[in-house]
Amino acid sequence: MNKKKLISVISVLPVIFIVTACTATPAATELSAAVSSTPVTSAALDATVEDTADSLTLTPNISMSNDAGNPPVNDSVKTVSFKCNEPLDPTSVANAVTLYRMDSKGNPTEQKCVAKINPDSPNYIDINTETVEKFAEGQEYKIVINNTLKSTSGLTLRQEYTGYFATNHTLDLEGNNALTNTRMQIVVISDIHLGVDDTFTETKANRPVLVNFLTQIRNSPNVAELVIAGDLLDGWFLPMNYVYPDSQDTFFEMVAANNQTVMDAINAIITDGKIKVTYTPGNHDLLLTEKALQKILPGINQTRADVQGLGEYTTGANSEIIIEHGHKYNYFCAPDQISNKDITNNDSTILPPGYFFTRIATSSVVEGFPKSNNVLSELTAPDKNNTSQYSLYLYDLTWKGLLSSLPVNESFTDKVIKTNIDGFTEDYAINDLIPQQDPATGEIDVNLYKGEQDSWDERQTQNGVKVKIPVDEAITKAGNFDYTDFQSKLQYFDTDASKRIVVFGHTHGACIIPGTNLEGKKTIYANSGTWIDNAVGYPTMTFVVITPQQADSAVGFVNLYKCSLDNTITQWTEGQALTNS
Repeated sequence: MNKKKLISVISVLPVIFIVTACTATPAATELSAAVSSTPVTSAALDATVEDTADSLTLTPNISMSNDAGNPPVNDSVKTVSFKCNEPLDPTSVANAVTLYRMDSKGNPTEQKCVAKINPDSPNYIDINTETVEKFAEGQEYKIVINNTLKSTSGLTLRQEYTGYFATNHTLDLEGNNALTNTRMQIVVISDIHLGVDDTFTETKANRPVLVNFLTQIRNSPNVAELVIAGDLLDGWFLPMNYVYPDSQDTFFEMVAANNQTVMDAINAIITDGKIKVTYTPGNHDLLLTEKALQKILPGINQTRADVQGLGEYTTGANSEIIIEHGHKYNYFCAPDQISNKDITNNDSTILPPGYFFTRIATSSVVEGFPKSNNVLSELTAPDKNNTSQYSLYLYDLTWKGLLSSLPVNESFTDKVIKTNIDGFTEDYAINDLIPQQDPATGEIDVNLYKGEQDSWDERQTQNGVKVKIPVDEAITKAGNFDYTDFQSKLQYFDTDASKRIVVFGHTHGACIIPGTNLEGKKTIYANSGTWIDNAVGYPTMTFVVITPQQADSAVGFVNLYKCSLDNTITQWTEGQALTNS
């Protein structure tokens, strides 16, 4: 396996699955297939309207839909052209086309337009605004072509044509005229992974770009909110021999000091008071307390659950947007208040097994993925009816898969993992984390996280998971990026009709996926991606922009963008529009 690929996923999950953004696995397919009337291609829309030899057919040059509640997003539209299967009769064009703009309540308002046959191609009808300028940004339009349109041979439409489309907002952090200097956009970033030491931090080369980006956000007249959706200061990506300072708060202060330019850029936004800056916790900053972060970033808004290391942020005019890191649905990354409290002698310990995996993985990276003499023993599979033992066996297989790809020089039996954190005071061996099997009885047991498979349901209850994930599924799918994305539907869209937009981080796989909620209304899931240097198989330096519906518009938008090392910003994937219907 490519070493950079390994590095790029170490921060994410303890199971190595290299997945490109939005790969169509079953979970992602189920999430996107839930849209009852998805935007269709020109050819597909053409086929739904006319597809016979004895009638006139229309094929648009832009993405259109027959569903007013799900208009496809087009980035810039000046002319809407329809290709016909025969040359058109010029006398039939003038009264055949009607253009509408959808108002804020979803009602069509007729707009004056210019419709004419293309002078160079008599098979094409071109539709423009009255001024023949670009269609206004941030709007939904409806085009109706009636069956008075005919070809020179007399063919007509078999039925009236109706199509809908939306015009995207151009991202201009210096100011978008269409937004009239109104602060309304919500920018979401996550998984920045700022480290305590530049010799092994994951985000170093991209740090100057991040500072420049934050400065642009600060100066933007259209940004209302900046949301940092977890994994800001990295407390996990540390070699096994890393020696912690005396307190956790001191450690995070050291991380902040090593990334002072980024902290200064965020603090400048907060101090200006024009943009609301919100932080919600991730797994790599699970132990970053509210008090410690306030000391580093005074005045930052924090959304925190009752359990340390968790939080959800709700925003939007109708509280329709929810943003969280997404790690509480992951077996290896969700806070664990149960398994190790006898070892730490307190009830506040929360570090999950993914923390220790990341320590091992970091050492493998620092050591250059060395050739190792360590041997992974094979366990005999227990009876599946013995659910506890079988789950522990699956857990063992997961660890074996990880460690076979991440060799280290240290022996698995040596006490090489230094702690002094979250109640852990001892040094631990890698074998303390790997399940072992008694050769006489066949019983499988483990030293750290003993019985975790049996307490998974209780752990989910403590962490506020609405829809419980079966333990075997949680273990075996922990490394499936799309399965984490699917939790947006399972936990929110299928349980709460008021939630229309969900944004996670955590997986690093930046994407936008449309779906529907329990009432059949369109929803949008977005993953904000990451800012680490080595992201192979998916983009890095990505961010989500949510532009809510304007007072005179029927649609709001969710877009995904990517920064480059030369500080340019490009759109990463097709945006999605959301209406009230």
